[in-house]
Amino acid sequence: MNRYPTWKYVIILIALFVAALYTLPNFFGEAPAVQVSSAKATIKVDSAVLDRVQEALKAAGLTSDSVVLEGNSVRARFDTTDDQLKAKDVVEKALIPDASDPPYIVALNLVSRSPDWLTAINARPMYLGLDLRGGVHFMLQVDMQAAITKKAESYAGDLRTALREKGIRHGGITREGQIIRVRLRDDAAVAATRALIADQFQDLAVASSTDGEGQVLSATIKPESLRKVQDQAIKQNVVTLHNRINELGVAEPVIQQQGLDRIVVQLPGVQDTAKAKDILGRTATLEVRMVDESTEGRAAETGSGPVPFGDEKYLDRNQAPVIVKKQVILTGDNLTDAQPGFDSQTQEPTVNLTLDAKGSRVFKDVTRDNVGKRMAIVLFEKGKGEVVTAPVIRSEIGGGRVQISGRMTTVEANDTALLLRAGSLSAPMEIIEERTIGPSLGADNIRKGFHSVTWGFLVIVAFMTIYYHLFGMFSAIALSFNLLLLVAVLSMLQATLTLPGMAAMALTLGMAIDANVLINERVREELREGMSPQAAIHAGYDNAWAAILDSNVTSLLAGLALLAFGSGPVRGFAVVHCIGILTSLFSSVFFSRGLVNFWYGRQRKLKSLSIGTVWKPDTAKNALARDAQ
Repeated sequence: MNRYPTWKYVIILIALFVAALYTLPNFFGEAPAVQVSSAKATIKVDSAVLDRVQEALKAAGLTSDSVVLEGNSVRARFDTTDDQLKAKDVVEKALIPDASDPPYIVALNLVSRSPDWLTAINARPMYLGLDLRGGVHFMLQVDMQAAITKKAESYAGDLRTALREKGIRHGGITREGQIIRVRLRDDAAVAATRALIADQFQDLAVASSTDGEGQVLSATIKPESLRKVQDQAIKQNVVTLHNRINELGVAEPVIQQQGLDRIVVQLPGVQDTAKAKDILGRTATLEVRMVDESTEGRAAETGSGPVPFGDEKYLDRNQAPVIVKKQVILTGDNLTDAQPGFDSQTQEPTVNLTLDAKGSRVFKDVTRDNVGKRMAIVLFEKGKGEVVTAPVIRSEIGGGRVQISGRMTTVEANDTALLLRAGSLSAPMEIIEERTIGPSLGADNIRKGFHSVTWGFLVIVAFMTIYYHLFGMFSAIALSFNLLLLVAVLSMLQATLTLPGMAAMALTLGMAIDANVLINERVREELREGMSPQAAIHAGYDNAWAAILDSNVTSLLAGLALLAFGSGPVRGFAVVHCIGILTSLFSSVFFSRGLVNFWYGRQRKLKSLSIGTVWKPDTAKNALARDAQ
């Protein structure tokens, strides 16, 4: 009756082993480290950089626990923060000869001390939030007026192109702030322009007026379209920040919108505010311009002449000068996708671009008029431009699909596609709030949170043991398994643990023991009714299951609601809460019954259970009779 088949005990043992294995990395803690990342999108961090870091540390007599290449960064781990600070200075001197134009970012960080064999099986510690690990917090203000002005400038250019295609004569198109003004000489041109704007520019509202020279159409962006522009601007900035920061290997950065025009950025483990600003400053803008193929332009490239008026000089990846025109043909805003590939005829590595509707139209016109000339793709980072590639236009390119090829390796094609995909900021931003949380404060928060969970656990264990005796001990063991399983699941999911998450852990312990209280009380009730101990165990677990399921499902629904509609700390609480409910169902019912069955199931002539005082009906009646006398 109360015996588990062997396969159920096997499941319990496997769950216990896996939970212990994946919880283990959380006990090793974190070590101070120096992280080397690329400061420019065109510079890679590879094994050569790893060797230079190792040589610099060896020459300075600094011993590191490990120096490894992880993703796009090199991380050197040390025992103490003193060694960490010394190593940072040494590495900066070795890798950054010119501080005004650093090719690498050397930042202080924290990395796990987990041994390699645990990392090899993907057993990693939970990510810790900013409040537990320390790090930097920024509040960024997005310049919405700049985004709207940029959009108005784009509309002005599109309208100029559309009027030329339709053959509508005008006296000039100007932009004053967010207002686009078109001067027209006759009523026919006014009517044709109105019809064109209504057909192709539904986001613009048009008003007409007259002056001494003729009629003027003033086009402004509609209010609903303005809101759309602002929403797209902040979303594009969030995506761009994600792309750039994720390349640096920062563990679980938080980048989210707050309000209508602000973005919150949290970088756990990064202790250097200046370097964190450098990370945020890595946002790049992309521009497509024509290369100046004139005699003056070629002379400027070779250094035998000055840069012609209306041109600019930039360097390519090989540090060769390229003279490009100042006029911008397209920007990164017109690029929807960039993927590496191969040319179907030559099998050379290529980068395949996909443009939006406006970009497709402009690109078709430009390539038709400039066959045989070079077009440069210029990437701007921190105010400095670099020519990513400058291919020759072979023929007119339409359809919005562009292929870039020519003397690129597969790695370079992948890197170029990544750069182009990363996009540009839709609107400039400025930091209006910054805050650094030191590792000592994070360690203090961890200690307090750990104490709260530990003391809550010990109080529950003491109460259950005193009140329910051996069954209370079974409940305490099941509760320990529940906590172990919860930490293991969070570690496997690489969830981010915050202070609210630790509060949810303490709450989970209290809720988890509730199921065992229901079971123990049902077993007591069956014993009072005169059932045999074995039958009482069986009936107690079966009859308590419905109440346990109902209470946990309602709690789970509340947790899912917090997860769906909450944000920030609320979501952190909800994640731990929901996972804790699921693990408590397994540990409180399946695991605890396994313990009871293992201890009592083999005793055929079981006469009593160690489950505390059981008040039998007969005893109660006798006590009432004595009281009545």
